[in-house]
Amino acid sequence: MSASPLEYVEGVTPQRDALVRLYDAVGWSAYTANPDQLVAAVDGSAWVLTAWDDGALVGLIRAVSDDASIAYLQDVLVQPSHHRRGIGRVLVTRFLERFEHVRQRILLTDDRPEQHAFYASLGFSDTRALTKVQLHTFVSYRGLTLE
Repeated sequence: MSASPLEYVEGVTPQRDALVRLYDAVGWSAYTANPDQLVAAVDGSAWVLTAWDDGALVGLIRAVSDDASIAYLQDVLVQPSHHRRGIGRVLVTRFLERFEHVRQRILLTDDRPEQHAFYASLGFSDTRALTKVQLHTFVSYRGLTLE
C-alpha cells in the first residue's frame, strides 16, 4: 500500500492517456477502442470523481444526470492493483451523497455475485427483488447483440 493517502478530485476529466490506461486495466476495451469518444464521454458527464495514488489515476466514477429526477451511475472503475482498498466504496458513497436529493439513482452492472453484494451493501436494490413495484430494464445497445 502506498505511503501517501489517496487523493479524490471532483470535476476534472483526466488526460486521455490516463483514462485509456485505467479503462484498459479493467478490460473495458469497448471504451478504449475510441479514445476520443471516451474523453468526450467523461468530459460530457454531469459529475466525475477520480481517485489518484501518487499522481496515478487509480479510480473513476461518473454520472449522467439532470440533477433533479435521475442520476445514472455510468462508470465505476478501480485499477486492479488497488482493489480491496475501499476505493470503489468511497467513489460510490460520494456519488450517493452528491445525488442524495435526486429521486432515482440507477446503475446497470454485470450479473456477478460480487457486484450484487457490493451494490446491495451500499443500498441499491436489484429490480428483480422488488415486490411493491415491479420494474424492468430495457436496453437498446448499438453494435452489440444482447441475447
